[in-house]
Parts: sequence; structure tokens; C-alpha cells
Amino acid sequence: MEIASSGCSRALGEKGRRLVSVEVSGLSKGELAYRELRRRIITGGLEPGSRLSQYQLAADMGMSITPLREAVRRLASEGWVELDTHRDVKIAALDATEAHELLEVRLSLEPLATELAAQFRTSNDILAMTSAADRLLPVNRAWGEEGISIHREFHRAIYTASHNRVLIRLLDDLWDKSDRYRRLALDLPAGDNPRSTDFKQHQEMLDLIIEGESSAARELSRDHIRNSLGATIPDALGRSRRWSSPPVVSQT
Repeated sequence: MEIASSGCSRALGEKGRRLVSVEVSGLSKGELAYRELRRRIITGGLEPGSRLSQYQLAADMGMSITPLREAVRRLASEGWVELDTHRDVKIAALDATEAHELLEVRLSLEPLATELAAQFRTSNDILAMTSAADRLLPVNRAWGEEGISIHREFHRAIYTASHNRVLIRLLDDLWDKSDRYRRLALDLPAGDNPRSTDFKQHQEMLDLIIEGESSAARELSRDHIRNSLGATIPDALGRSRRWSSPPVVSQT
């Protein structure tokens, strides 16, 4: 089965829609619709605050309305979308309070995962972390989606090395939500500071994990998060409690 990937409210009007092949083995149509819609929201394909009819979405994705409605109800229960009185779908806006809460949770969970990674990493874990580290790019407009993608791959390689399944699942969900806010960086003008300190800390963190320095790795992880691009976003969004379009975010 193929699902049309228009990209979003922006892409609904684009000519020549691109089709994305999706592996459907063992997945219901509702699950398929849920995964595709969630992916579009996370990547910014469906813009924060945009409003679409469920019939429009179903047509765009090349499926009937029933599985689409099932997916939308599930996404609404998770806070990704809102349903208005006309049953239109509104993509959840960017919210300063949520951004702050995500940062607080990350500060609690990810340093713990980093500490556990230093204790329980395997040779395969080290290979995955090193491979991702070798391909890291600054998260800014110049590197765009590629920078965000490899940045997440590196951090996921670290917390996966904790071998704590509950922690990994919680952090996967946290990063899905956080990446919507992290993408605000892509709207910054070209030539912004690439956050070199933040960038260098990745290698320092990896070295501590490989060396088994769990306490030092935990503390560096906490410092890294406090000084990360994500930590600047709650204040940037705080000029308004909710945004349907990204504000200007400083990278200084």
C-alpha cells in the first residue's frame, strides 16, 4: 500500500504529490494512518496551528475516512491534535508551557539514561554511538533537517545503550514532542552561531560513556541539556503562550 505524503497544510496545495511507500505487514489501516499523521506532525509537515478537514486529510493520504478518524482520535488523546465542533483537525500549536515541561522531563530522564549507558554499554552500542557522532552536524538553518535527524540519532544511541526499556520508550516519546520545538531553529536567518560548545559536548559525552565514567557522563548530560538549543525555546515562546507560527529564536 502507498500513502500520499503531501507534507501538510502547505503541501496539500503542492503539485505533483510525492508517494511514500509504507510497509503494511501486520498493520491495520488505522495504525498506518496514525503513524503517517504523527510523522507529518513531528517533522513539521503538518504545521502547528493549521486546521484541516478530516475528509481533506483522508483524500490527501489516499484512504477512507474511517481509519483516518481512528488515527485522529488517538492523536487527540495524546495531545498532538485538537478536534473542533465541526470535527475539523487542528494541529496542536507550539506552547511555551509544554516546551518548558518537556525540558524539565528531559533533565530528569536523559542524564539517568546517560549514566546507565556508561555502565551497561556494549560493543555494539559503542559502535552505534560512534557512528552517529562521526556524522553529527550543528542544529541550525544551514544544516536543516539533516542536522536535526543525526542529532536525534546520536542521543537515541546513547539512551538506547541504557538497556532500560521503560526509559527508552519514555525518551522516544519525549523526543518526538521536543523535536517539533527544536525545528524552530530552522527558521533562524543564515549565518547564526552554530552553538559550537553544545556541539563539542557530544564527543566529550561519548568519551565518558566509553570510559565508563557514569557520574561524570550524567553531569555532563545535564549541563548539555541546560545549555542546549531546546533550553532557549520556552523563553522564546513565552512572548506568547501559544504560537501557530514559529517565533524568532536566538542561538546565542
